[in-house]
Amino acid sequence: MALQGPEELGEQVEEPEDLDDQDASSISPAEEITLPPGPGGDDEPEEALLLPWDRFSAWLHCICVVGFDLELGQAVEVRAHPASGRHPGLKTSICYLSFPDSNSGCLGDTQFCFRFRQGSNRKSSLGCFLETTDRDAPPCLKREQGHYYGYVYFRQVRDKSLKRGYFQKSLVLISKLPYVTFFHSLLKIMAPEYFEKQEPCLEAACNDIDRWPTPHPGRILTLPIMGVVIKVRIPTSYDKPGTSQLVQSAQTDSLVSIVLPTIHEVDLFRCFHPVFFHIQMLWELVLLGEALVVMAPSPAESSDTVLALVSCIAPLRYCSDFRPYFTIHDSEFKEYTTRTQAPPSVILGVTNPFFAKTLQHWPHIIRIGDMKQAGEMAKQMKVKKLKNLKTLDSKPGVYTAYKPYLNKDEEIIKQLQKGVQQKRPSAAQNAILRRYFLELTQSFIIPLERYVASLMPLQKSISPWKSPPQLRAFVQQDFMKTLEKAGPQLTSRLKGDWIGLYRHFLKSPNFDGWFRNRRKEMTQKLEALHLEALCEEDLQERIQKHTEVESVDLVLKLKDKLNQAEREQLPVRSGTLAKLRAHIEAVIQALPEDLQGILHKPATP
Repeated sequence: MALQGPEELGEQVEEPEDLDDQDASSISPAEEITLPPGPGGDDEPEEALLLPWDRFSAWLHCICVVGFDLELGQAVEVRAHPASGRHPGLKTSICYLSFPDSNSGCLGDTQFCFRFRQGSNRKSSLGCFLETTDRDAPPCLKREQGHYYGYVYFRQVRDKSLKRGYFQKSLVLISKLPYVTFFHSLLKIMAPEYFEKQEPCLEAACNDIDRWPTPHPGRILTLPIMGVVIKVRIPTSYDKPGTSQLVQSAQTDSLVSIVLPTIHEVDLFRCFHPVFFHIQMLWELVLLGEALVVMAPSPAESSDTVLALVSCIAPLRYCSDFRPYFTIHDSEFKEYTTRTQAPPSVILGVTNPFFAKTLQHWPHIIRIGDMKQAGEMAKQMKVKKLKNLKTLDSKPGVYTAYKPYLNKDEEIIKQLQKGVQQKRPSAAQNAILRRYFLELTQSFIIPLERYVASLMPLQKSISPWKSPPQLRAFVQQDFMKTLEKAGPQLTSRLKGDWIGLYRHFLKSPNFDGWFRNRRKEMTQKLEALHLEALCEEDLQERIQKHTEVESVDLVLKLKDKLNQAEREQLPVRSGTLAKLRAHIEAVIQALPEDLQGILHKPATP
């Protein structure tokens, strides 16, 4: 099956074959740049152990160039990556998602992003190291486990020398990192240079990236790329929400070309402008993990709007699937468009007119037109009934039968409208809207945080010679009782059915993901407290009362504790693990020499 080009997609849309059964030969073999061993930088001590191209892999999976072939359709022309090896499913997905649908009419340069499932559960040799770097990242910025992001710079310009009449090509960065603003900024530097100078320029960029320090949360990084230096800071989970820790210094920044205040945040005000009067209802729909589809005129507007929706519940992580740009060729097309079951908990961004019919049974549809300049105010729009949405050319608006739980907040609408009238800068409007969403989410989540904290056993119940105590169970009725005196009314002026909103949320994937993460953190805290209590004990005195068998058993248990603490990066006080190693060594030294030899041997994997 030959892949269709962008022009054919808009004219005749047929249901695609199952991509899993498709012959990979329909994708042309890429010219692969298998990168030579590159030098590493001299940054952090733990990075000294990294192999050539490990730094590249910490940022990117690969770089692809997707062109248009008259016989094959979209085809990967060049693939730059540190490891040889072919992944046909990965290449197929990249080909289909790297070009806009023809109805988008994207002449010139267009940037957008997509997200797709990882074909097989391949483990990286960097796994352990990346887990460590990921540990302090905010929930929304942790490395994706089951998905890749694709960041696209697409160029379409008239070229009479080509048979098709157009030059059409995409430079695509594939990564596990959701750093959308950073990677789009990176592409603005790389893509124009590549389109002019081709492969040698791409190889030079890869060499530059492999000299970068790894993306550790909390560090301010200066990243040279093709003669330009980008300065960024990777946020941490300890940062105060809504603040930027990146301070520009005139002395140290003399060589810096670009300073990025954020690596991941999109312009919320610009993205929500077409559906401006419904932002609070959209916040509820995203919070509850409802099935949402965004119908937009181009992949850029589709992907920006989906990313804005996902980020509007920050610092809460959106735990369901989301696809900033979704096409009829996506491997999940059948799964997500079937009418035999309720639509899944997913947010899709689409541009093909075919979806207006295929997804008309979905409960919540956002139709956006061309995004206006932030200086123009959208007209007041009522929520429309789903039956009124016949085609993708229907008027912009929100099509749903959903009735919000909370009363509408008129204050934020008036504040932003006033900003438009006074020509307030777009960045300031964006900051106001982001702060509004942040405070709304925090008001909602604080009662849950307070209740979950009460499930933690008291520290005095932790005994070094007993297993760590268990967390108490989350009981919905008990939580609901706390809302009367310690609910969101303490921090939010909004009225409405907060109880109903919580009941609905507790059944959602977002609650499940949030609670799993909190339970894991609290369990690790209990393990850490138990370990610290154990280290404060006088083990020398204790083993004098033990038999040799009991002492050996104690050593093995302490070694298990040490391995667990290192493997799970338990939040123990500084010096605790060193003290535990000293305890283990002291107990071993008190045993006969034959046992010492056995216990000093490293454990077999």
